[in-house]
Parts: sequence; C-alpha cells; structure tokens
Amino acid sequence: MKNLKKVLGDLLSDFVLILGGAMIAVGVGMIYLPAGVIAAGVLVVAGVALDNRGGGGDA
Repeated sequence: MKNLKKVLGDLLSDFVLILGGAMIAVGVGMIYLPAGVIAAGVLVVAGVALDNRGGGGDA
C-alpha cells in the first residue's frame, strides 16, 4: 500500500508539472501564437532537464 501511495504521488506531481506547463503555453499562445509554441518548447526542455536531474533515487 505504501508503494502505491508513493507511485501515485510521483505521478500526480508529474501530471501537475505537465498541466502547468500546458496552461502557460496555451496562455502565451492566446496572446501570440508563435510565442506560445516557443514557450511550449522551452517548458518541455525544462521539464526533461528537471526530470533527469531529479535525484529521486529508488533507495
């Protein structure tokens, strides 16, 4: 049961990160579409970098 809660917590934080990035990109895109596409790309790169540097080891 503890493993399930940990997995769901990890997935929830990832989902919130993705949802927040999408909301930022859509908001910027509503102002100026090319800037929204650029913002989405920057946020994807930042998300991957954060995921790779996360340091959340299995131990």
